[in-house]
Amino acid sequence: MAKPNVVTKEQLIEAAKRCIVEKGIHSLTLKSVAEGAGVTQGTVYYHFRSKDQLMLEIVESMCTSAWHSLESMSKQEGENTHWIQAALHSAHDRTTKDAYFHKLLASLIVTGFTNEQIRQKLEKLFQFENQVLKEQMAAVLGDHELHGVSLEVWSVLFNALIDGLAIQALVAENTDIDGLYHHLHLLVNKLLEASRA
Repeated sequence: MAKPNVVTKEQLIEAAKRCIVEKGIHSLTLKSVAEGAGVTQGTVYYHFRSKDQLMLEIVESMCTSAWHSLESMSKQEGENTHWIQAALHSAHDRTTKDAYFHKLLASLIVTGFTNEQIRQKLEKLFQFENQVLKEQMAAVLGDHELHGVSLEVWSVLFNALIDGLAIQALVAENTDIDGLYHHLHLLVNKLLEASRA
């Protein structure tokens, strides 16, 4: 199959995001992405062999973009604790009713139970997130432990906490996500203050 040069993979990912925002996650198909991008379905199939692959690449795109943005912000700020607050704020934003990141992620996790390729890609994505978070925590704390626990373990725990809160908010409509994030901010601030004492 000849490589189509009408549209890039990134443009198709953006078209897929628009489709989700405008029509909902349930309407995401390779056909709807083709229509949204104004290309043939064959062009979309050239870049994405399945809807699962498309969903995975949307999640990877959003995740790496967010982490790289936060990472570059930390280098500009001078005071790295702003990065932590921005990261928590970004995570909180992804739990709004119309946010779709964790809906896609949860669907992919379920698919990963029976699709080894998806599971391996998610594993690499989580490892990437944990590594970036560990590096940012090290830049803030300058230490490799926080209250006797390695930053590697803290990064995994914080990532699991953030994803767990988002999934709980998706499933349990009465989850007070604003209250939970308020207390999470307090907890993180207390941990940071205690680490400097």
